[in-house]
Amino acid sequence: MPLWEGRFKKNLDEKTNDFNSSISFDMRMYKQDIQGSIAHATMLSKQGIIDKNEADKIISELSIILKEIETNKLKIDIDAEDIHMFIESELTKRLGDTGKRLHTARSRNDQVALDIRMYLKEEISGILKLLKELINILVKKAEENVETIMPGYTHMQRAQPITFAHHIMAYVEMLIRDIDRLKETYKRTNVLPLGSCALAGTTYNIDRNLVKELLDFDDITKNSLDGVSDRDFAIELASNISIIMMHLSRLSEEIILWCSWEFKFIELDDAFSTGSSIMPQKKNPDITELIRGKTGRTYGNLMTLLTMMKGTPLAYNKDMQEDKEAIFDSIDTVKNCIKTITPMLDTMKVLKENMRKAAMKGFINATDCADYLVKKGMPFRKAYKIIGEIVSYCIENDKTLEEMEIEEYKKYDESFDKDIYEAISLEKCVMKRDVAGGPAPTRVMKRIEEVKNMEF
Repeated sequence: MPLWEGRFKKNLDEKTNDFNSSISFDMRMYKQDIQGSIAHATMLSKQGIIDKNEADKIISELSIILKEIETNKLKIDIDAEDIHMFIESELTKRLGDTGKRLHTARSRNDQVALDIRMYLKEEISGILKLLKELINILVKKAEENVETIMPGYTHMQRAQPITFAHHIMAYVEMLIRDIDRLKETYKRTNVLPLGSCALAGTTYNIDRNLVKELLDFDDITKNSLDGVSDRDFAIELASNISIIMMHLSRLSEEIILWCSWEFKFIELDDAFSTGSSIMPQKKNPDITELIRGKTGRTYGNLMTLLTMMKGTPLAYNKDMQEDKEAIFDSIDTVKNCIKTITPMLDTMKVLKENMRKAAMKGFINATDCADYLVKKGMPFRKAYKIIGEIVSYCIENDKTLEEMEIEEYKKYDESFDKDIYEAISLEKCVMKRDVAGGPAPTRVMKRIEEVKNMEF
């Protein structure tokens, strides 16, 4: 029977019980539930609300239950309503009336709010660790390719010469922002709701600050209604994860393009590719395609949480039970994706010559050609028009800017001289972009060193 049976004369309908149950997904919070209960019992004893001997028995038995669950000696009963009820029932079964004293000055509402915050704090820390590992691999790849010339793109058209290091470091910047967001979310998650009880606090002389210290929270919630009904932190984390997945999806999209025969900028290790059931020549980037696809489910989870909360009046409502499946799925998804893409990138082979060959086509040094004339005193718009005409001439005559004869250049303007070839050299084009945040190797190396020395 459920622990709340006293008010009811009939048993809960079996199908309704199954519908109401959350243990199938909240059972993963067993450790946090027990840790929270141990802290609560410690506080109740210190405040003289329950006898110290009884509190010691509760704490000891909860520790045994935790160990038994983790060693599979005690199986979580999937027929229990939720993990909180299962653990309390198990405790009561073992200690009788002593176990029943644990729930003094506590409601399932603030107990659930505590457990989810504790669980998410731990998961945020885990995601942060994975992101740091991913950043390290990207930085390593950048270091190896500081002078690897490749075309930069806008509108998926070759635009200007950059380096592969500069391109990869753009994703490092995204991940650094992701880390910043997660840390901010951690701060807002790290607030203790226990003591809010059902919605209106308690008449017992509890010490919330003691529990805060015992469970390593930074602060306590300041309003009991908000304490049990706030899920902003879960929504915020779901949003953070969606942004992380968006970044991983963008990188995955580029990996998919780069390993195609049309680009052939990289080659993935066989351990991170799959074949075709009918075409023996195929080497498919399924990992990155799955990451790209899984991004959508994290967006869906974010919308689930936002929609779940938008119409709930204060304080707690059963709708809020739906927070866990959504946020748990997002956490599992992002962790699995980062764990998979990190070694894939580490083993990825960069085909430097193919990148450089692509950079030599598409007139990506045309802007530098225009800048050459500007530095000789010509207004930029006039230089822009002349270079546009030269590019058109090259296309008609199947030439590149490097292959143009100086006499051909001079037909468009007498300012051209033999130093034009140095000005439009791909290496020079990259080196001259020696501005903060630019692709010049010195600037990229400086940023690499800054990132390596960061304390995330």
